[in-house]
Amino acid sequence: MFLIIVGIVVLIAGIMVKRSPEPAGKFGGAISIIGIAITAIALIASVFKVIEPGKVGVQVLFGKVQNEVLESGLHVVNPMVDVTVFNTQTQNYTMSAVHSEGEVQGDDAIRVLSSDGLEVTIDLTVLYKVNSSKAPFIMQNIGLDYVDKIVRTVARTAIRDNAVNYAAVDLYSIKRQEFQDKINRTISASFEKRGLDLQQILIRNISLPASVKASIESKINAEQEAQKMTFVLQKERQEADRKRVEAQGIADYQRILSAGLSDKQLQYESIKAQKEIALSPNTKIIIMGSGKGNPIMLSDK
Repeated sequence: MFLIIVGIVVLIAGIMVKRSPEPAGKFGGAISIIGIAITAIALIASVFKVIEPGKVGVQVLFGKVQNEVLESGLHVVNPMVDVTVFNTQTQNYTMSAVHSEGEVQGDDAIRVLSSDGLEVTIDLTVLYKVNSSKAPFIMQNIGLDYVDKIVRTVARTAIRDNAVNYAAVDLYSIKRQEFQDKINRTISASFEKRGLDLQQILIRNISLPASVKASIESKINAEQEAQKMTFVLQKERQEADRKRVEAQGIADYQRILSAGLSDKQLQYESIKAQKEIALSPNTKIIIMGSGKGNPIMLSDK
């Protein structure tokens, strides 16, 4: 558009110079040709518009936004139309306490008050994309700075509005996923009304006050110690049960053995053992004494 205007201006200047007296008038024709060339090149460049992959074009003619969206590819358009390109690929917006991580330099984390009145610091990443069919709506109603107006503002507001319903410790531990799901629904509904599609909300970090963190760590350590002691006691009980069963088995064995052995059977077993020793080639037997007592056997080695 700008080049077309320049070409027309040059062309008019050439006509005016051509009508002026000599010697300036002789340059009028050359100037007019240059003006025509600039206008022609600008018209050709304006008529053909290439939209890159992952982008769409929104046409604006004399301040009025056209509803027709230019998808990626080559298009022939009105040379008087201004085409604004929107990125429709997935984008991310990060708010972090780490100075070099977020879109805003410095500490840009979200600080909220929990239901128990404690300040909680949250690092957040929003994954989103522009709804290609809603690009003209965004152009007309929000503008090109939709990231600051919508993405940043809506995300921070949703975090603060939902965090007040949770205790700080719950946000940090057992209800973190529930909190993330809730703000995901809130932001998604708000984005949809404004032509954006929410892909995902990522809570990257939740930082608690130092005193609360120390209390949590102390509680965790106590629970671990209690679990360890429970394990030790259980193991000791199992060992005691094992010994009790073993002792009962020995007692039963001894009772059965005592009940089943008579004096004559014991005497018979003793004679058998003495006989085996006497028949051994390496043993010399000496029998001493008599009566009911067992003989004494001595080896010559």
